[in-house]
Amino acid sequence: MKLYKYIILFTIALTTSCSEDYFDVNSSETNPTTTSLPPQFRIQGAIENTTGTALYRGAREILAVTQYGAWNTAAYYSDSWTSAGTSFVTGRYFLWQNAYVYALPNTADLIVLGKKYNAPNYVAVGKILRAFIFGLTTDQYGDIVINDTYDGESTMNITPKFNTQKEAYQVIINYLDEAIAELDEPSNIGLNDEGGDVLYGGDHEKWKKFAYALKARYLNHLSKKTSGDMAYDTDAILTACNLAINSNAVNAQQNFSGGTAENQRQPFAVGGYGSSRFKYFSTFFVNMLKNPLNLAIPVEDPRLTLIVPQAVNGGYVGLPVGQGLNGVSGNNYSTGNGGFYTVPTSPTYMMVYSEVKFIEAEAKFRSNDLPGAYASFKEGVQADLEKVGVDSGASAAYLALLDTEVGESNISLSHIMVQKYISNVLNPETWVDMRRMDYSSDIYPGLQRPVNVNLDIFPNANDWIQAIPYEYNEEDRNYENMPNNDPYVRMTTPVWWNTPS
Repeated sequence: MKLYKYIILFTIALTTSCSEDYFDVNSSETNPTTTSLPPQFRIQGAIENTTGTALYRGAREILAVTQYGAWNTAAYYSDSWTSAGTSFVTGRYFLWQNAYVYALPNTADLIVLGKKYNAPNYVAVGKILRAFIFGLTTDQYGDIVINDTYDGESTMNITPKFNTQKEAYQVIINYLDEAIAELDEPSNIGLNDEGGDVLYGGDHEKWKKFAYALKARYLNHLSKKTSGDMAYDTDAILTACNLAINSNAVNAQQNFSGGTAENQRQPFAVGGYGSSRFKYFSTFFVNMLKNPLNLAIPVEDPRLTLIVPQAVNGGYVGLPVGQGLNGVSGNNYSTGNGGFYTVPTSPTYMMVYSEVKFIEAEAKFRSNDLPGAYASFKEGVQADLEKVGVDSGASAAYLALLDTEVGESNISLSHIMVQKYISNVLNPETWVDMRRMDYSSDIYPGLQRPVNVNLDIFPNANDWIQAIPYEYNEEDRNYENMPNNDPYVRMTTPVWWNTPS
């Protein structure tokens, strides 16, 4: 196993075993790991652990929950929200460990070193990445550890107290605001002095746009909060969108060369650790691309043939989530490997321009600005068509179809969320949206619960999974502090932002 370049000593010390992921460990370390290395030698490790261990792991575990992909075995654990195979219910090999053991310590060290070397731009990047990881983690679990997590200076507390999700969101927004200000401060060291800024090449303005985009994302999650100090604020969202990622050239994406080292390949591609977790595209996703506007006479999305490989036996055919092959040849279905998002050189997208525009469209829609909502919606679709590489003729025809079939007078929340779903393939952000939309088939036409769903925990037709169980290692050592991890409670209880108030 080849480790990421510049990876911190903390991670190397912890890597005692490797199973089927970038980094899977079953040990712990309590000492601070910040060394005398200046921050320019640490930024690449911080970025790559954010995308390669936290984001990838978070995406992989809910791939079937968001119904982008399906497994070839019936009732496989995440496909049917069950405990078959690697235990989904008991929380083995989940995002939790990758976030707290690998990704967050890198960001903490980057902040400490940025302060030590009078390089506030590195402090800012550490805070942006830290906000991203906290956001990813709290959105999957709910309450998380913040105050007692590793900070790069103190001895690590292996029995930390948990913070509420509301507190987590306050920290996330504060980190982003602080980072935006710190990126304007003079620094002794350039972000890309050693070629370590593999996200933005040292461009402060792009980092600021990314921070504003994340701020818009997390503020938009509060769509069910109508009162209090963390209420949904359309103006704040639109202000952040206006300062956020404004073209595909500014997309927050980890690029890959397609080489042999793990940090050179898209993890969901064949040969990556993710290939065993992404067998086929799902029926729901493929059918959505075959008729994204839900028209009586279907019109195929031009991205279908770019994203989804053709089945060996012909056609674009998804596998129902949870069903498995059941003796049918896999050649009848479209494999998960080989499309736009799943070749070795495919980027990992943290956040893209189209998402900003769909957030903007939703905020305008909620404020009854339908012309503005449609304009932002259409820009979002156009941005994604360009990102995926749809040719100009097909793009123009599709955008013209939007004018005819949607337009200012017919724009709906369903139109916005369906196109956002298509734009955010493999991104865990989709699960946030599906929960905010109450898994509504009015919003996502054709959406159904998986085949072989775990009826012990989800007995009723309107029961949908709401959160992920905490990592079993956390429960073993910190059961006194962690919230109720009974799967009958954890997996069925909505997280804070999904509770109306």
